[in-house]
Amino acid sequence: MSGAGPRENVFATRMALTNMKLRLKGAETGHSLLAKKRDALTTRFRAILKKVDEAKRKMGRVMQLASFSMAEVTYATGDIAYLVQEQAKLATFRVKATQENVSGVLLPAFEVDRVSGSDFNLTGLGRGGQQVLRAKEVYAKAIETLVELASLQTAFMILDEVIRATNRRVNAIEHVIIPRLDNTIKYILSELDEMDREEFFRRVFFISRPTHADGSLVNRLKKVQGKKKRDAIEEDATVEETVVAEPESEEATVDFLSTKDADVIF
Repeated sequence: MSGAGPRENVFATRMALTNMKLRLKGAETGHSLLAKKRDALTTRFRAILKKVDEAKRKMGRVMQLASFSMAEVTYATGDIAYLVQEQAKLATFRVKATQENVSGVLLPAFEVDRVSGSDFNLTGLGRGGQQVLRAKEVYAKAIETLVELASLQTAFMILDEVIRATNRRVNAIEHVIIPRLDNTIKYILSELDEMDREEFFRRVFFISRPTHADGSLVNRLKKVQGKKKRDAIEEDATVEETVVAEPESEEATVDFLSTKDADVIF
């Protein structure tokens, strides 16, 4: 049976067929756009995944160097944490957040804004100044790498959620909405075809019915007219026979006025 399966509950009319076709066209267009969006997001997701892997490897190496440089500072100058905390007044590193649009998805991007100068230039002046400067540069590089990794990781998580949602939408349109609309259109077409066949049969029946009736009536009229003609011919024949027989009757008749009877007195 055409239109079998899940479908919309609609009346089988031409207007409903037009609406279902428009909805099907919109569903196919939406499916195409969502599929393109999914492909673009997947491509960007794989690129970010590759960058995240490289950033993590880089972060491991940088933090290893930073730990060694801090150990050198501690060995050369001792504990300088309290000196740095006392002299630090303004932030040397500032993070700026921007947004990047990827197929309608806003991905955050973090950038490091490094302020020139330092509040603890005199740290390590007595001893270990070279180790302190080296540790400072290494940790600055580590902070930049950490911000870059945070930006990539955030974009990675957002893209992961968006790709899952887009995949669900694409699958829903492809396996639920489009088949339902197709079944509805097939159902409406089958019902309209059945209605057209019924209408055609009804028209043929009502068009051919008067013809048969007229034909039977004509036949009856012909029979009646033929019977009337036969009756008229028979009547004419009887009239002629009567006219032919009238002279014989006149000769045989007697005129009672011309005769006289002796017993009748006038």
